[in-house]
Amino acid sequence: MLDLSLLSDEEFSAAFDDLYTRYADDVIRVCYFYLADRGKAEDVCHDAFMSLYLNRPALIPGKEKGWLLKVAMNRCRDIWRSSWARRMVLGSPVFELIPGPDTLGKRLENAAILTAVHNLPADYREVILLYYYQGLGIREIAEVLNLPEGTISSRLARGRSRLEKVLKDEEGGDWA
Repeated sequence: MLDLSLLSDEEFSAAFDDLYTRYADDVIRVCYFYLADRGKAEDVCHDAFMSLYLNRPALIPGKEKGWLLKVAMNRCRDIWRSSWARRMVLGSPVFELIPGPDTLGKRLENAAILTAVHNLPADYREVILLYYYQGLGIREIAEVLNLPEGTISSRLARGRSRLEKVLKDEEGGDWA
């Protein structure tokens, strides 16, 4: 357990800088996809790191990214639920995902897929986003969203099913 509150100011500063360097881009990417607004995504990333800085939580080594994503996604949900998001984001075109390293072998390139993912209900969209775009496993997603692993597996399966149906309807054929 890495208890940030027990670190000296110099040690904390070094640990904070390291976490920011390693995970800020991932947090912004998730937030941008979720909110479709670069400025809001940067604000949420800033909020997540400010929460880390101010609260200095005890973190399990290797789970720091999950903690940051959990804080950021909770803030994204708050923004998404706000009336501003319903007026400004819903119905607007999905923007291109911020490019990042292609660690999943094949990044989703088709605009129809991005639109379909963006239009999924939030519960499915979050799981798809964390699984495919962030490369988290079911156990890690369960920790980030504070849900049972079975719920995550079900949402992932249902999200895939909905995506497949939407894409088959749009393309008039099979989707692989």
